[in-house]
Amino acid sequence: MSLKTILRRELEDYKILFRNIPSIVVALFFLSVVAMNLLANKELFSTRWLALDCGFTLSWISFLLMDMVCKRFGAKAAMKLSIAALVVNLCVCGLFYLLSLTPGHWGEYYSYLDSDPASAQAANQALNRTVGGSWYVVLGSALAMLVSSLVNSVSNHLIAKHLKHNNFGSFALRSFSSTALAQFVDNLIFATVVSHVFFGWTWTQVIVCSLTGALMELLCEVVFSPLGYRMARAWEEEKVGQDYLDKQI
Repeated sequence: MSLKTILRRELEDYKILFRNIPSIVVALFFLSVVAMNLLANKELFSTRWLALDCGFTLSWISFLLMDMVCKRFGAKAAMKLSIAALVVNLCVCGLFYLLSLTPGHWGEYYSYLDSDPASAQAANQALNRTVGGSWYVVLGSALAMLVSSLVNSVSNHLIAKHLKHNNFGSFALRSFSSTALAQFVDNLIFATVVSHVFFGWTWTQVIVCSLTGALMELLCEVVFSPLGYRMARAWEEEKVGQDYLDKQI
């Protein structure tokens, strides 16, 4: 099979998938991925042994949505959704970077302009750097998301194969287990590639923050998982996405 044929087949599969996944789920998934990477620029709190950024407050959303998609559409569909979100995020980061190079000023610039022009310019430059991002943060985040999405989708699917009941307990077991593992992988890759190399984190900080960050993100998913389960069950009862599932047989 030629590469052109494979690409054409995958593109057609994407078209069918996005016609079947509820649009609100796709929109929320894309938005959470873009927003959590932007919010990752700000610390939520930081100590000698533990540091969390504000991005973790939204990262659980994308993993819960992946678990919902995986339950109804399968691991392949969840991975495809993640790859699409990754492409969107890279495009948004590229657009933000280009706009950060424009000569215009942010609104915060004018807040300081009359009283302290130097601070106004510093604020404008700081916002440009924050929104424009750093190449190593963008690439590190992309790598972490790609690998963790694969881990989450595959582990969720493998666990589900050994469960006999289609109830909340089974959904919780597969979702919590896959999310805990995938969130740890996500945090570990990002902390290793970005925080350890560029920010000087020790390996102790990398491991501890990866574990505690995954725990905090998992707790957020635990709170909202009943809602995710009810939505996924409703998709099954209403046969949402049946066209896509029929194509996979």
